[in-house]
Formats: sequence, C-alpha cells, structure tokens
Amino acid sequence: MKHVIAFTAALTCAAPAFADAWDMPTPYGDSTFHTQNIAQFADDVREATNGDLDITLHTAGSLIPHAEIKNAVRSRQVPAGEFFLSRLSNEDLAYGIDSQPLVATSYDEAKKLWDAQKPVVTELLAEQGLVPLFSVPWPAQGLYTNGEIATVDDLNGLRFRAYNAALEEFATLAGAAPVQVEASNIPQAFSTGQVQAMITSPSTGVNSTAWDFVTHYSPINAWVPKNIVVVNQRVFDKLSDDTKAAVLAAAATAETRGWEMSAAEAEAKTAELAANGITVYEPSAALVEGLQGIGTKMLDNWKGNASDAALSILTTYQQ
Repeated sequence: MKHVIAFTAALTCAAPAFADAWDMPTPYGDSTFHTQNIAQFADDVREATNGDLDITLHTAGSLIPHAEIKNAVRSRQVPAGEFFLSRLSNEDLAYGIDSQPLVATSYDEAKKLWDAQKPVVTELLAEQGLVPLFSVPWPAQGLYTNGEIATVDDLNGLRFRAYNAALEEFATLAGAAPVQVEASNIPQAFSTGQVQAMITSPSTGVNSTAWDFVTHYSPINAWVPKNIVVVNQRVFDKLSDDTKAAVLAAAATAETRGWEMSAAEAEAKTAELAANGITVYEPSAALVEGLQGIGTKMLDNWKGNASDAALSILTTYQQ
C-alpha cells in the first residue's frame, strides 16, 4: 500500500499544470482596429505565459450580444470581454463623460480625461467584481448624412442612429429622432430607412461601407469615446502571480498600442471615405456653434444628475 501511495504521489507531482482557457466576447468585427488590437493582446498573453493562458476571441457579438457582455463577465459566464464604456452611463454617469459633446475633442484631451476617469471607473467596476485591463478610444466622432449639414436645424426630423444614452439625448436636442442601432446593423438600418443620419467614427463608417448609403461626412470631432476590456476579479485572482503579471503587462502594451492605432486610423479612414466617393467637408461656423449649444445643455444636464464621483472626474480634468 505504501508503494501505491508513493507511486500516486509521484504521478501527481509529475502531472503538468492545466492551462487556463478564456473565451472572450467582443462586439466588433475582425476588421475593426479594436478587435485587431485585442487579438494581438491575446497573442502576447499566450506567448508570455508559454500557453498557460489561452484567450479565444469571439468577435462581432457572435458569443454574447454587446449589451450583455459586461454582465456576462460579471456573472463569470465568460472570464473577460470588451464593450463600449459609455453604455454603462445608466449605472453611473462617470462611465459616460467621454461621450459628452465637445468636452474632449482631441487625443490629448481624451487622454487627460481618461487619466481623470480611470480611478473612478476602476472603483465602480470593482464594486461589481470587475477589473479593467485597458481602454482604447475610437477616433473622434463625425457626422454622416445625405447632403451637407449647414446648421443643427438641418438635423431636425431625421431618424438618427444612437448607440448610447448621450447620443439619444443629443439627437433629441437637435430635433432628430434617435434609434438604437448596433454597429453591425448600420447598413441594414440605412437601407430600410430605419435611420437617415449618424454620428460615429471614420472607422465605423468605413467598416460599414457608409458610401453605400450616405453622401457626406463632416469631421465635427464631437467626442472621443472609448471601449474597455475587463476581466472578472475572481477569475483573475485564481491566476498565478506570473500569469497575472503577464496579463497586466500585455494590457499596458495594448492600451498604448491601441491609442496609437486609433490616431493612425482616424487619418487613414477619413481618406478612405473620400476615396470611395463620400464628400468630406469641414463643419461651418454655424454648425459648430449649434453643436456647442447642444453640448452646453447636455453638460449642464449631466452635472445636475451626476454622482459625486462623476463630478470629481470633470473637476480633475478641468484643472
């Protein structure tokens, strides 16, 4: 019996550790730079851990719909996932400060805003058992329409694609009718007349072949919203110290790389819109003035409803 016990113990000691395998849902397609950046993150983690952590991406909402990704990670249905950060604005307005019109309209301003926002977002997510790994911005949001928009009044009555509460409010203040449409459904929404105009990045415009359904694009640089990648805290805590360090190092690299990819994307995709026949035009002074008026109203509304934590972000950012 002693020999059997000793043999069993020897086998146990010799057995290799099992690798961890994570399924990770993302909301956007494989051609989107966010997805490409996350794919590189997964490769970096796999290489740094010698395969001890293998992350499999499920893109374009194929595993979990966008609206359900955060809660799927929270409930450990999946270990990690990506989503559009300001989708959580209904939980706390701190999540959506980057989608407030004209608060941050350049990458430098967006980075300063994220530096102020990150500690608050980290604490809010921690309350739900989530750990943020990295966040990457979209290019600044531009206006897609059929025909040039000279003033905000020209948006009146249009069915306007929305992707979060802030854009719904924006459309309403502009006299348009907001309609919630995911990025993957944009072409169908335009072709069926469900929507007639949208504000989104040049990246999304190209990925959805916007030249098939609109004629004009104006880089109004309304805001610079972000995606965020999170992991379940309990899942992360079960990793070895070395694997945790590898994940965090790869995440830091992915954030830096992602911001650089976004900046390059903004220029390249705007040029691609023009190359495919879309008229790219600078917004008129009257349009900018109208947008600023909407932004002021929205920020006043935001301040009136924001938590102390959310307000602290704006205070820190504006210092």
